[in-house]
Amino acid sequence: MIIRKRLTAGVCVLLATLAAGFGTAVPAAADEPSTTPSPKVELVLDVSGSMRARDIDGQSRISAAKQAFNDVLDAVPEEVELGIRTLGADYPGDDRKVGCKDTELLYPVGPLDRTEAKTAVATLTPTGWTPIGPALLGAADDLQGGDATRRIVLITDGEDTCGPLDPCEVARDIAARGIHLVIDTLGLVPNAKIRQQLTCIAEATGGTYTAVQHTDELSGRVKQLVDRAAEPVVTPVATEGAGSCSAAPQLKAGLYTDRQEIGKHRWYRVDVLPGQELRASVSVAADRAVNDDYGVLLRAVTTHGREIVRGAESGTGRTDAVSTGLRYPKPEQEDADVSGEDLKPAAEVVCLQLSNSFSAPPSVKTTPGMPVELTIDLVEGPDDASDVAAFGLGRGWWLLGVMVLTGLIAGLLFGWISRWRVAVWRTN
Repeated sequence: MIIRKRLTAGVCVLLATLAAGFGTAVPAAADEPSTTPSPKVELVLDVSGSMRARDIDGQSRISAAKQAFNDVLDAVPEEVELGIRTLGADYPGDDRKVGCKDTELLYPVGPLDRTEAKTAVATLTPTGWTPIGPALLGAADDLQGGDATRRIVLITDGEDTCGPLDPCEVARDIAARGIHLVIDTLGLVPNAKIRQQLTCIAEATGGTYTAVQHTDELSGRVKQLVDRAAEPVVTPVATEGAGSCSAAPQLKAGLYTDRQEIGKHRWYRVDVLPGQELRASVSVAADRAVNDDYGVLLRAVTTHGREIVRGAESGTGRTDAVSTGLRYPKPEQEDADVSGEDLKPAAEVVCLQLSNSFSAPPSVKTTPGMPVELTIDLVEGPDDASDVAAFGLGRGWWLLGVMVLTGLIAGLLFGWISRWRVAVWRTN
C-alpha cells in the first residue's frame, strides 16, 4: 500500500510539473510579435445634402448610415487599421469650385478607438456637394505606404457632382499606380445611372458594387467587406512589360499586375531550368466600354523568335475579363562531365508575349491601359515532356488512347457480327 501511494503521488507530481510547463509555454508563444502588416480600410461616407432624404426604413439616409457605422465599428477585427473620410460634409454654399474640394479625413487610418470614431460620426450633418472623385484621391493618399492590403468602401446615394473629374477615370488612375488598392461601392438609391458609375469605379480596381436599401443590409455588407480585408491574400507585384523581349522584365514564380493598352503588345521573360515546367496564365479585364468580339493571346517564344506554345481565348461585350494560359515543360538535360566535374544546367530564357484584339469607340480613353493579372508558376516537369507540349493533354493522354482502342475494337466486333448475321440470313 505504501509503495502504491508513493507511486501515485509521484505520478501526480509529474503531471502537475508537465501541466505547469505547458501552461507557461503557451503564453510565451502567444506573445511573439506578428510580422504580417495590418490590413488597412477606409470608409468613405457621402454626407451631401441629398442624404437628408427619408427613404431607408422610415429614417433619413444619414441616420441609417450612422447606425450602420456604429454596428460596423463594434465588429471591426483587432488587426484591421480603419479610417473614415467624408465628402460633402462641410460646405453648404453654391460655389462649385469650393464645394468640389469638400472632402475631409474624419478619423485617421490606424488602430481603432471605437468610442472616438463613433463620436466623430455622430457629429455629421448632410450639407453640400458630392465630390466622389476628390474623395477617392484623398482616400488613396490616406492608405499609401507599406505592404498591407488596402480597401476603400464608398457609401453614397448619388452621382458625382464635380465633373469633369470622372470618378471612374480616377479609379483607373488609382489602379494604375500599382498599389493594389481595391474600391468597393455601395449605392443607397436604385438608380441606373448611379449604378453604372459605381460599378465602373469598383470594376476598375477589382472591387464590387452593391445596392442597399435597408439599414441591416448596409451594416452587413460593410462588415463583410471589412472582414474580407482582414483575410490573408496574395499581394500581386506590380510590373511593367516591355515592347520587346530583349527589354522585358525578368519574372520569377508569383502573381503580377500590369496595364496593357488596346491593340498593344507586352513582353515578359522567364528562366526555365531543365526538368521544370512553366505554367503561365493571364487575365485582361475590360474595365471600360469596348466593342463586341475581342480576344487575348499569350505566346511562349524563344529569344530567336521561334514560337514554342500559345494559349488564346475570346469573348464578347458581355464578358468582363478574358483569361488564357499555357504550359511549357523543358526536358531534363543529360549530365555533362568536363574534367570530372558536373556543369550546372543552364536555364532557357522564355519570352512571354501578351497581345489583345480589343477595340473601342473614339470617345473611350485608351490610357491607362486595361488591368492585367499575370501568374507565373515553375513546377517539376512531367516524366515525358513531349506529350504535354505537343498535345496539351497533360498526363491524361493514355485515357484518350484507351478510348480510341476501345472504339476500334467495338467497331470491328460490330462489323464482324453484322456480316455473320447477313451470311446466316442468306443461308436460310
